[in-house]
Amino acid sequence: MVKNDVLKGYMLVMVTVLAMANVYIFSKAALNLVSLAQFGLYWFSMAFIFNFLLNKKKLSVVKIKHISRKGLKQLALFSILELIGTAAFFLAIKTMSNPALVSFLANLTPVFVTLLGILLLKERFTGIEIFGIALAVSGSFIIAYNPGTEIPGKFLKAIVLMLITSICYSITTIISKKNIKEISPAVFTMSRVVILLVASIIFIIISQNSLMISGKAFMNISIGAFLGPFLATYTSYSSLKYIEASRSSVLSSSKSVFVVITSYLYFNLLPGNFQVIGGLFTIAGVLLISLGNLLKSKKETLTEIIY
Repeated sequence: MVKNDVLKGYMLVMVTVLAMANVYIFSKAALNLVSLAQFGLYWFSMAFIFNFLLNKKKLSVVKIKHISRKGLKQLALFSILELIGTAAFFLAIKTMSNPALVSFLANLTPVFVTLLGILLLKERFTGIEIFGIALAVSGSFIIAYNPGTEIPGKFLKAIVLMLITSICYSITTIISKKNIKEISPAVFTMSRVVILLVASIIFIIISQNSLMISGKAFMNISIGAFLGPFLATYTSYSSLKYIEASRSSVLSSSKSVFVVITSYLYFNLLPGNFQVIGGLFTIAGVLLISLGNLLKSKKETLTEIIY
């Protein structure tokens, strides 16, 4: 792989990291003011507008028609899993008072991505990766051991929701990686937004929630929708063109550090001692997984040069 392409992949991931770190904050700020049904409708309506205006050239009917039947099935599965994972994610954000804890638990995603990469993409497993996975999982158990200021029942619910989110997101990462040459990042991003918007419309009709929200809530939703469903999603899938799925996911885990900082700045909230220790374990774990992938990549490149 060309060095410039790898650098481009890393830069795209860093944009994803910074955007997602703020998504936790703006979504939590909005969910403090509106119901989940109202949030979903406005969030994904804004996301649809952003994606359509900025990606309409890449969403031509001709390009979509060129997707194979198998590719369309993969896209449908991707969209359904994104719906489940995203719904669970925002439910966890609404349930837990400190969004930093949600970001720590989201570090389970690289673990599942790495495992699925081995099973489905035939990526090899190294000792460093095994240790990294053990650390990341251990960190999640430490966080789960002590809810701190969180209400125990809600805390447990949030953990289960984030586990669902991590499993769904890891599968969709692998699907997008396997099909990224046939299906553009713009199509992946828009299909995700469309199914989530449709589900949100159905949800608000069933729940009979009001369509009226405050100006402050609308501002938080607008900023968050641009950073998350559009910018972070598009750059995340774009990075898969240049770097491995597991490496992209692992590097994204550094957003936890930024979420802790922004949670303190916006909400004056800091994780408890157990949660900080658990969070550091998860970050260390995913960094080791990244190191394992890096060493493996260099070894494979050296082998190709020799032979």
